[in-house]
Amino acid sequence: MTDLYQSQRAMRNMRQAAMQRGVVAILDVGTSKIACLILRFDGPENFGSNDGVGSMAGQSSFRVIGAATTRSRGVRFGEIEAMQETESAIRTAVQCAQKMAKTRVDHVIVCFSGARPRSYGLDGQVEIQDRVTTEHDVARVLAACEVPDIGTGREVLHAQPVNFALDHRSGLADPRGQIGSVLTADMHLLTVDASVVQNLIYCVKRCDLELAGLASSAYVSGISAMVEDEQELGAACIDMGGGSTGISIFMKKHMIYADTVRIGGDHITSDISKGFQIPEATAERIKTLNGGVVATGMDDREQIDIGCDSGDWEKDRRTVSRAELIGIMRPRVEEILEETRACLEAAGFEHLPSQQIVLTGGGSQIPGLDGLAARILGQRVRIGRPLRVQGLPQSATGAPFASAVGLCLFAAHPQDEWWDFDIPAERYPVRSVRRAVKWFKDNW
Repeated sequence: MTDLYQSQRAMRNMRQAAMQRGVVAILDVGTSKIACLILRFDGPENFGSNDGVGSMAGQSSFRVIGAATTRSRGVRFGEIEAMQETESAIRTAVQCAQKMAKTRVDHVIVCFSGARPRSYGLDGQVEIQDRVTTEHDVARVLAACEVPDIGTGREVLHAQPVNFALDHRSGLADPRGQIGSVLTADMHLLTVDASVVQNLIYCVKRCDLELAGLASSAYVSGISAMVEDEQELGAACIDMGGGSTGISIFMKKHMIYADTVRIGGDHITSDISKGFQIPEATAERIKTLNGGVVATGMDDREQIDIGCDSGDWEKDRRTVSRAELIGIMRPRVEEILEETRACLEAAGFEHLPSQQIVLTGGGSQIPGLDGLAARILGQRVRIGRPLRVQGLPQSATGAPFASAVGLCLFAAHPQDEWWDFDIPAERYPVRSVRRAVKWFKDNW
């Protein structure tokens, strides 16, 4: 665990250095698109007063100065499948964003979906030495959390303290500076497949970029698509992407559970392509322009011109009714929602005080989806759009960009994680030099 601690800590320090220099890139590596945003950290006092935008809950410490998207290549289920193609797509997106920003970036913060995430709840307890809780006490209680056997080939992606208790008082967000004798902490640990992360890191380095941070798409989508009350009272964010659907549950403004369903919008496109025997590009166009999940009496009469260019005149002039299209799309959407419901039930979502569900991501734009989701999931459902951030182009303000915008907020205001605190010397290996130095200082 010490190796992981050091690598995450190095990335956090690199991000802080990049932000001090003023420019950092945000990269959302998805199955259907790769989005790149370039942020400038100038502080709100340096922004033009003619923007017409006031301070927005801490989002005014940065602005977007470059944005670009390109079709993703070589990514399946949110995981890199063809390194060469993914590298080319990332280079394209970053270079276009750099041209718009008229600056060069070296450091990039990346979010990704897939990688089979797994959540663990940990807890630790220590006695406070000087009655007043210090930073060192917080580090000790986090180090005291017993890490389970996460299995070989797994890496920890997030390790966030979600609750502190001081003596009999629970629900503390930050115990530092408070008086007590026993400190207890609850921590959420999210692990992912190590090979997926290593492939992504290697691909970013091949693009001549330094990795300054990693995050789960499900987590950052929840940050941007949920309002503050939903994160506080307990809500789930369902990020319907192209290759997979990410699920994250928030409580007290912290993520307490995350999972992934390995079905997404690309599977709906594939069904349409096979059902009508048309190319996937044509199927995607038809899904975007005419798709839906609720059929009405008008849909039998509404004809959709397929408009292929195969060379066969009869085949290319075919039309299908919108009711047929909905008949293909609805079973796959129902399957995604039923798999999602199974994940929420496994997480105990029904025990939260507020059971709001927020749908976001590109797949959430299907007309009628919110009504169908409310019936299948049995909860209140709304379609979530990302928060507004300064400088974001109008084309990047929709639900497909929830994870990219959430990653901007994550970069500007990261939540405390385990590696933000100095690891106590007694947790280092026995032969560690730092442990010897600590012993020497304490005893001489």
